[in-house]
Amino acid sequence: MVSLGNGSNRKKIMVIFGTRPEAIKMAPLVIELKGHSCFTTIVAVTAQHRHMLDQVLDLFDIAPDYDLDIMSEGQTLTDITIRCLSGLASCLEAESPDLVLVHGDTSTTMAGALSAFYHKIPVGHVEAGLRTGQKYSPYPEEMNRQLTAVLADLHFAPTKNHKENLIREGISPQKIFVTGNTVIDALLAATARDFSFRDPVLASIPFDRYRMVLVTAHRRENWGRPLEEILTAIRELVHTFPDLIVVFPVHMNPQVRRPAHEILGAEERVYLIDPVDYLTMVNLMKRCYLVLTDSGGMQEEAPSLNKPVLVLRDVTERPEGLASGTLRLAGTSKERILKEAVRLLSDRSAYAEMAYAGNPYGDGQACQRIVKAIKYYFGMEDSPPADFV
Repeated sequence: MVSLGNGSNRKKIMVIFGTRPEAIKMAPLVIELKGHSCFTTIVAVTAQHRHMLDQVLDLFDIAPDYDLDIMSEGQTLTDITIRCLSGLASCLEAESPDLVLVHGDTSTTMAGALSAFYHKIPVGHVEAGLRTGQKYSPYPEEMNRQLTAVLADLHFAPTKNHKENLIREGISPQKIFVTGNTVIDALLAATARDFSFRDPVLASIPFDRYRMVLVTAHRRENWGRPLEEILTAIRELVHTFPDLIVVFPVHMNPQVRRPAHEILGAEERVYLIDPVDYLTMVNLMKRCYLVLTDSGGMQEEAPSLNKPVLVLRDVTERPEGLASGTLRLAGTSKERILKEAVRLLSDRSAYAEMAYAGNPYGDGQACQRIVKAIKYYFGMEDSPPADFV
């Protein structure tokens, strides 16, 4: 590995993120970086998602050095990208960091990597190497990942499979570090906190008398008919199992809220609530029996809490969960979702097999490995971190 500098200079690291999922996964890394005197850590947020981002910043007590506040009503992918590029250019010119860190697959991620490239600043990509191999699924995340990989100098892959994806694309193995996923670091920190539901609706739910299915569904590729199929399947599940309740934090986008309320709004044991903060979501996962989701993060988090996950997508960039048995693809057709869900709700052995399969995504030490890898890159360490297995 070629190092920058002589290893004795304090290095400036700029961490860029803009959405709640990014913030959750980058917050423990920001905290870890700030614990090392060899680094000056600068946090720049685009606020691609304003309110949901702020909840995480407050939870982890992170005050951004730069807040671009780009979110606007009805924003398009083009709007987001343009505002990110323009705002981040000013941040990078003001700070001249030695390394920029971006996360995952958002428009902020891609724009952050591109802006750093324009300024000839090295890029580290956290949660690198996830792939479906399908250009428009998930959209636009799949291409955001691939574009960022081309621009990145350091690739922090959660698993060995993700490393292999990058190698197939021509990335040098010396630039790839298998770290585990930082979301497990965040999850373990969150679950260690004392918690009780403050929302009166959630506080009133008799979790001890019902099995709870936790649902999230918001991806663009599921808008329209696929989402209607998902919602209809959920309605039939509630009708089939009288001991079942459903909690569904509904995304604020009208493309999700309208059909959710039209199809599920009249159901007694379905709780359609506004999006919740991260700590509340973690504790809903702890209390649930089963997760139905099209979210990427929940595919990684729920297995650490021994909760089976049915993925409401036809493909996933997290095949490790499928291989280990913690995840199953349920797709977006009503019949397939019902078949998979009824099996888990009716067959205790099938449920236990998924619930206790183990989590292949992390051990809570990902941030330590990433920081060690950065030190190695700058010549501050003689050897790279051992890969997460």
